[in-house]
Amino acid sequence: MILYQLRCGNDHEFESWFKDSATYDKQAKRKAIDCPECGDTDIRKAPMAPRVGASKGGDLSDVPEKAREFRRAMNMMRRHVEENCDYVGDKFADEARAIHYGETEERGIYGEASPQEVKDLVEEEIPVAPLPMKPKGKNKPS
Repeated sequence: MILYQLRCGNDHEFESWFKDSATYDKQAKRKAIDCPECGDTDIRKAPMAPRVGASKGGDLSDVPEKAREFRRAMNMMRRHVEENCDYVGDKFADEARAIHYGETEERGIYGEASPQEVKDLVEEEIPVAPLPMKPKGKNKPS
């Protein structure tokens, strides 16, 4: 595992863990990393000295306890949303607008939205927030 200090196009800095540098490179190229503050996907590495954890076998014993606590908290938040909100899939932006403008019942929802859809929702002052991600293909409830 490797921890990078990242910076978005709006100069917000944040940290993120990756399996290795190649994983970061692939995700950055696909614009799959977004700023937790503004959702921007124009992400680059900020100057830092990266910490390297275990390389093979998934041993996280070298990962600082705060990082493990943070991951546990993210997983708890995701589970809470999945158990208490409606999954609307790729109709998230449309459903969020309908709720915001009173066209449908108010309730918690989650789903997928493109970076442009998220930007449009934020510009309309519709509150949205990214959820911590699971591996691809495991975002939908079972």
